[in-house]
Amino acid sequence: MRSPLINVLCLPCAGASATMYLRWRRLLPEWIRVVPVELPGRGERLAEPLAEDFDALVAQLCHEQAPLLSGQFALFGHSMGALLAYGMTQHLRAAGLGLPQALFVSGSPAPSRRDPNRFKGKDGDAALIADLHKQGGTPQEVFDNPELLRLTLDTLGADYRVCQSFAHRVAQPLPLALHVFGGRDDDISTERLQAWKQEAAGMFSLKWFEGGHFFIRQKEDLVLQAIVRELLHPFTGTAQPISAVA
Repeated sequence: MRSPLINVLCLPCAGASATMYLRWRRLLPEWIRVVPVELPGRGERLAEPLAEDFDALVAQLCHEQAPLLSGQFALFGHSMGALLAYGMTQHLRAAGLGLPQALFVSGSPAPSRRDPNRFKGKDGDAALIADLHKQGGTPQEVFDNPELLRLTLDTLGADYRVCQSFAHRVAQPLPLALHVFGGRDDDISTERLQAWKQEAAGMFSLKWFEGGHFFIRQKEDLVLQAIVRELLHPFTGTAQPISAVA
């Protein structure tokens, strides 16, 4: 295969930056070019204001990433990133532009099954800190460093407002491969993940991994294997039914 063959744009979870995907650049094969997408207000975009509106952020990302949203590309997102990846795909379709070869949504309930109370009461530091501990995945060093914790809480709060501003709109199923990843110990029910199938007119798969909300770190090798396997299908002519990964 020529290298790279496909761009995979990766959207971060709430409170995180593009750095959560940097390792993937050296762990995935050369024909997959990992593109960690940095959101405003963090990382190399720290000087920019944090986004707080879902539709505005989706439109901004589609505009900024336009050169990569053509040809062979896929979108991957975890948690809030999954919602953003879905929103970007719907935005591209509404604009009459090309769709991703595959959409990977990880650790996120289907748009039609989101909990309307998920972010209520999460507008104070104590509540945000409690949520960070509950979700796991945040290094202790963050909690021990006041400046880093302040930055994390400000980012997380804005990201929660982005998620809260999301409004589900009934739409025609997407004509693409939709792959859903879930953690067996996460608090997202099977029904809420399985409901992603309503968004797919093409191939659909739901894969389970051991671990909690941040199973993509706990079982990173298996997650990456699943991504490679699904991206190979269009080139090998193989197809897989809905399956589970232990």
